Amino acid sequence: MGKGNFKIFNVVGARPNMMKMAPIMAEMRSHSELNPVLVHTGQHYDFAMSQVFLEQLKLGEPDYNLQVGSGTHHAQTAEVMRRFGELVQADRPDLIVVAGDVNSTMACALVGAKELIPVAHVESGLRSFDRTMPEEINRVVTDSVSDILFTTESSAAENLLHEGIDPNKIHFVGNAMIDSLIFALDTARKSTLRERLGVQQGGYIVLTLHRPANVDDPVRLPAALEAIAKISEDLPVIFPIHPRTAARATELGIAGMHAWDGTQTVAANGVWTMPPASYIDFLGLVDSAAMVVTDSGGIQEETTYLGVPCLTFRDNTERPVTVTEGTNRLIGTDPENLLREARLTLSQSLQRAKCYTPPNLWDGHASERIVAIIRNYLTTAGLSASVATAAR
Repeated sequence: MGKGNFKIFNVVGARPNMMKMAPIMAEMRSHSELNPVLVHTGQHYDFAMSQVFLEQLKLGEPDYNLQVGSGTHHAQTAEVMRRFGELVQADRPDLIVVAGDVNSTMACALVGAKELIPVAHVESGLRSFDRTMPEEINRVVTDSVSDILFTTESSAAENLLHEGIDPNKIHFVGNAMIDSLIFALDTARKSTLRERLGVQQGGYIVLTLHRPANVDDPVRLPAALEAIAKISEDLPVIFPIHPRTAARATELGIAGMHAWDGTQTVAANGVWTMPPASYIDFLGLVDSAAMVVTDSGGIQEETTYLGVPCLTFRDNTERPVTVTEGTNRLIGTDPENLLREARLTLSQSLQRAKCYTPPNLWDGHASERIVAIIRNYLTTAGLSASVATAAR
C-alpha cells in the first residue's frame, strides 16, 4: 500500500476528546499506510477550552474545523451531524474514530453509520446506568453503531456484552487518556502555577464542578459550595471554574468565593476561583493536591493514576475501576456527606502509596494497541473488498 492509503477521520469536539485522541494520532503518523485527519467540531471553541489543549497535546491545527459552537443538546448534535455529514460526503474517509461521550462523539458516529463508513469508538462500554445524564445517552448510542469498540476497563466489556454487542468487536486496550498524562507529566510537574498561586505541595484542594445535575440545580449548587467553603477553612480550595458553572453562580448570587487574578497569593483559607487552566497547568495542580473534589469522569481516572485522593460528588460513576482499584470515593450529592468525607480524608492524611499500581493496561501504550487493531481492521477490510471485487 502507498503512503496514506487509508484515510482516517479522528474527531474531537471537547477537551476530553483531545486528551484521548492526541496519542492515537501521534501513533498513526508513524505508519506510512495511514493518513490521519483531525476533525474538530468546535463544540469547545474558546482558547482556554480548546486551542491551548491542541497546542500542549501536540495535536496540531485541525485539518477541518466545523465551528459548531455552543447550543442546546439537540441543536448542537443536529448541527454537528449536518456539517460533519457534508464533510464526509465531500471527502470520504475509510474510518471514523470518535472518543468519549460528548455530543460530537454520538453525532459523528451516527453520520458514519448512515454513510456506511466504519466507526471506531475509543472508551467504549462505560456506563453510569443513569439515563438523565446526556453523556449516558451518547455512550449507549455511539456503542450501538460502532464497528470497533475499545475499552479501558473490564466492566466496559461486560456492559457491552449485556447490550448484545458482538464480542469480536470489543477490544480491551487500556486508557488512551493515561497515555497523554504520562507524556505530559514531567512537563506538568515543572508548571509554575502552584508557585503563582502561593500554595505548597499537598497544601490545597482542587475542585471542579460542571455537570448539569450539580450546576443547574438552584438548591444543590449553593449547598455544595457552602459545604466547600467550610472545607476551605482547613485548606484553601482552588476552583478552576467552568464558564457554565461561573454563569450559574453569578445568576444565583453565590458569595463567599474569591477570584484569583493571577498576581495575588491565595489566602490560607477560602474558595479561590480561576479561569479553566491549560492541560499542563491543571495536571500539575492535581498532581500536587492533597485532595480533589469533582464531578468529572476524566479527573476520576487521572487522580487514580496519580494516586491522589478523589471525592466524586455524584450518585454514580461510569468508571468503577477508579473506585475498586483506584483512589476515588463515590460520595453522592448530599453536601453534609461531602463535608464529612472531605474532613475524614484530610484527617487521615492520605498519602500516595509508594507501591501503588494503576489499573491493568493503564501503562502509556493504549494508543499503540489501538492503532495496531485499526491497521489490522483496515488491511483485512481492504483485502475482503478486493476478493469481493475479483469474485464479481
